Amino acid sequence: MRSKSCFTPFLYLLLFAAMLVTAALCVCLGSVNVALSDILAVLFRGGEGVDDGTCSIIRSVRLPRVICVAEVGAALSLCGAAMQGLLKNPLADGSTLGVSTGASLGAALSIAFGITLPGLPFSGTMVMASLFAFLSLLIILALAFRLDHSLSTNTIILIGIIWSMFVSSILSLIVTFASDRLKAITFWTMGSLSGSSYQNALILLVVLAVGSLILLRLANELNAFAIGEDNARSVGVNVRRVRLAVLITVSVMIGVCVSVGGSIAFVGLVTPHIIRMITGPDHRKLLPCSLFGGAIFLLLADLTARMILRPLELNVGVVTSFVGAILFVYIYFKTRRNR
Repeated sequence: MRSKSCFTPFLYLLLFAAMLVTAALCVCLGSVNVALSDILAVLFRGGEGVDDGTCSIIRSVRLPRVICVAEVGAALSLCGAAMQGLLKNPLADGSTLGVSTGASLGAALSIAFGITLPGLPFSGTMVMASLFAFLSLLIILALAFRLDHSLSTNTIILIGIIWSMFVSSILSLIVTFASDRLKAITFWTMGSLSGSSYQNALILLVVLAVGSLILLRLANELNAFAIGEDNARSVGVNVRRVRLAVLITVSVMIGVCVSVGGSIAFVGLVTPHIIRMITGPDHRKLLPCSLFGGAIFLLLADLTARMILRPLELNVGVVTSFVGAILFVYIYFKTRRNR
């Protein structure tokens, strides 16, 4: 017992250190490489001894982007881990269930029709993305339950794919009739954090902090869900309240992530699965470790997107989709083989 209790803080420390090292690497590398000493000078000495161009690259471009990438990766990974625990489905996450696509539809509608809320930056996009993410989740689960009361993996994934195709057709229709805003809408559908700002980072931090607090407090309840809803009820879990809390929290977090960086697929599928191999299925360890793991995964994906065709830049959603699709097939066949 002592070795396990000592292992957990060590694992947190190791993942945190790995995240910091990865973040530092992402700030250093890009179309223009920057020395680590210059980054430290900007962070701790106000840029003393560093030329203005390098200071501008670090402060205005690299740092806000890296912070936002880490926060989005952490949020999407946490959402994926929570969804997989809630649905008892290792293939569940915002992208495979069509929630991210629904959030993209909400953001696209906001952009196309200029929906805003006074006094709040890009609030219309954020609210619409969160609302459509939640509605998409409800529609998918309702249709899956209608077809299969057991909510099997195959049924949920099938409905999610159908829903994503349907939403994609609506997005294409919106693009057709909103050609003057084609570039902005395309940004949300492909996924990119190239234009991130400190304001984006602050909003993501608030949402991530609140969402993480809610989901981490529900770790024991998610463990109870792993043995079935009936058994969860028998040990005193308010199944309806927990399900609603998780679904609303996940929808808001995915919606905000989409409103900042567009639709970035498979982060919530890939990272929790890898972390689960290290920590096991206990959500008290899985959820916090997924935060760090998601940040590391998306930071590496964003770095790959920036470096692979340098000086050209791929959308980070292209990289995550490529890696995620391969792992999705692997997990799917592994799951069927274990039945």
